[in-house]
Amino acid sequence: MCDMHNGFVCLRDTYAIMDAMVDHLRQEMECYGLMECFHGLKILDREVFEWLVTAETPQTVDAIAAAVDRERSTAYRSVQRLIEAGFLEREQVNYEQGGYYHVFAPRDPDEIADEMLRVLNDWYAKMGQLIDEFREEYELVGGETATAQTGAD
Repeated sequence: MCDMHNGFVCLRDTYAIMDAMVDHLRQEMECYGLMECFHGLKILDREVFEWLVTAETPQTVDAIAAAVDRERSTAYRSVQRLIEAGFLEREQVNYEQGGYYHVFAPRDPDEIADEMLRVLNDWYAKMGQLIDEFREEYELVGGETATAQTGAD
């Protein structure tokens, strides 16, 4: 629960979160817009993911870079963001003569969607908790104010 000094900060933060949520809900969101909303991914990350979804087999970073017309290092950073966000899987392919390379493929869409639902549910629970704290904080403040005014009479 917020103390009085921080209550205003919590209230301001709650309003900012609610305003951001309302803005997002008012926008028309594409399915892939969720990638940006939930994980802060970039447009390039979406392009990489979309291309990998259409690829018939897992792909190397070099193939990904060529497909999205970017430098290998830029494509690699995008792939890393997608892995960290849980959108891609990395598989090691071993050469017969020794050595290996990695290929990347999208994870199962149901698994990704289930994770996003868990994040949303956690966020929803946290917002409910903040709203309850707001209610308790300002019921308490209102009660103290009424008591102080009654006692002063």
